[in-house]
Amino acid sequence: MYNYYFAIGSKKFLMNQEPLEEILRERKNYYKSINKDIDFWLILDVNIIPCNLNTEQSTNCLAAIISLDKQFIQWLKLRIGFVNIGNFQSKNILNFSSKSHESLSEKSFS
Repeated sequence: MYNYYFAIGSKKFLMNQEPLEEILRERKNYYKSINKDIDFWLILDVNIIPCNLNTEQSTNCLAAIISLDKQFIQWLKLRIGFVNIGNFQSKNILNFSSKSHESLSEKSFS
């Protein structure tokens, strides 16, 4: 089983009010410097998360960062603040490379 952890919040907040791009770019550069594979993704379609999100907002208004690294998601919660965190398990590695999911290993943060 693979354990996935996520931080979820409003798209408007994450994409416009927080320096999320900078945070994720720095994380990507750090992983590159230690030769570690990217294990986090920015998800713009949170319907892929297989659990009850228990939110009053429409899932169309939400975005999430999903990672295999629990500590990274906990750190994001402390850093960003206005997000909820959670986790789920999958028997298979999930593919986050479809059109509505943005793999940070493929996105350029230069």
